[in-house]
Amino acid sequence: MVRNPLNSLLGLFSRDIGIDLGTANTLVLVRGKGIVINEPSVVAMNPKTKRILSVGTEAKRMVGRTPANIVAVRPLKDGVISDFDVTEQMLRYFIEKVHAQYAIIPRPRVVIGIPSGVTEVERRAVHDAAINAGAREAWLIEESMAAAIGAGLPITEAAGCMIVDIGGGTTEVAVISLGGIVSSRTIRTAGDEMDQDIVVHMRQRHNLLIGERMAEAVKIAAGSANGSDVTVPVRGRDLVTGLPSEVPVSGEEVRRAIAGSVNEIVDTVTDTIEETPPELVADLMASGITLAGGGSLLPGLLELLAERTKMRVRPASDPLGCVVRGTGRVLNELDALRKVLVDTQDRRAGPRR
Repeated sequence: MVRNPLNSLLGLFSRDIGIDLGTANTLVLVRGKGIVINEPSVVAMNPKTKRILSVGTEAKRMVGRTPANIVAVRPLKDGVISDFDVTEQMLRYFIEKVHAQYAIIPRPRVVIGIPSGVTEVERRAVHDAAINAGAREAWLIEESMAAAIGAGLPITEAAGCMIVDIGGGTTEVAVISLGGIVSSRTIRTAGDEMDQDIVVHMRQRHNLLIGERMAEAVKIAAGSANGSDVTVPVRGRDLVTGLPSEVPVSGEEVRRAIAGSVNEIVDTVTDTIEETPPELVADLMASGITLAGGGSLLPGLLELLAERTKMRVRPASDPLGCVVRGTGRVLNELDALRKVLVDTQDRRAGPRR
């Protein structure tokens, strides 16, 4: 198709943006500059007037600590938009923050990573939110594909490669060959579910009510897939007395608390391998499995996966930035990598070049 001269001219002055719109964190990459924003996907707002008070890091500090006239919300749940209006405001904040930092005159083109299992309605919501937030053109790419590109896997070659992206709301497993996803699975079990496992465990085992921030801190400090010798203090409210209480919890206890979620992730990986054609399985035995996402940093997970799959498992060089770096590479090589984008032609994604 003939190139649009106006878009070509605007492209000379704009700085295209790649966004990893995660359940827990949003990362923004500016083409030619690298990752410029890495902030929590949290918005603080007035529930009556719907006025946005703060976004990102400042808003996360308010979680669980707000008065009645302020609520701190996470507008994405399990990797998809649960509140369209708030998500649009959050995207607008991040895009405008990049505008202010780099003095972008035209509106940017945007590539956004989305979970593989989202519906057409959910895809439309993400796309429209980006356009309404100030993007000139918007494209969507499946997070597993973006993570594989960001991890440097040879996705366009006639050989299989496997990526396991464990984020905050979803875990994505995909086998990729010749620029397409051959077999994949997406489950809504990831880092956030592990946090909830710890909350439930502390309530049932110790009669202690804790918040999600405390649960996350416990997971980071003592969580593992194979147990640890670490003991951490867990603070919350005693459900019997109603008073503040502190309970020491061992790494082995935390391991047992999150074991259900960890095993579900491992089972999803093995199930995906079972659905993969034999020729590609042979390729995977040679190339191994690559882990990405914040959840892949859980100690012992790499060894557990290697034991259960009988394959070599390696972490990506930048697990947290794989998806957004993948979107950046797509922006740099848009013509060559256009086929990996989700088809948005019917969703006003802008003209195809």
